[in-house]
Amino acid sequence: MLYAMLCYNNEDAVFAWSNEQNDAVMAKLAAVEEKLKGQGRLGPTARLMPTSAATTLRKHVDPPLVIDGPFAETKEQLLGFFIIDCANLDEAVATAKELGQANPGGSYEIRPLLLFKDHKVGS
Repeated sequence: MLYAMLCYNNEDAVFAWSNEQNDAVMAKLAAVEEKLKGQGRLGPTARLMPTSAATTLRKHVDPPLVIDGPFAETKEQLLGFFIIDCANLDEAVATAKELGQANPGGSYEIRPLLLFKDHKVGS
């Protein structure tokens, strides 16, 4: 089963990290990613631009409304994601904990994925 590990944190705090702080976190995450890649479990990963770069399509009105900015104002924002092949939820939680040890603050939302097209992780 593929799981999305959605990384939430306070983007003001994260984007205020010094280059050294950011490089240290990225190095720790890279170590976890290399392990997962070696196991053939790592799918796409991405770090999102700040919510100030977001555009939202609100579909509940006719015609749909396109607005600048994120969908919701919250203390934590979705900053990026990992797609990881896990045998079950327990393994997904363990993987999220490992990612969390490398990445200070915030939280990971763990969500199973439904695929609409056949996909091989790690290819």
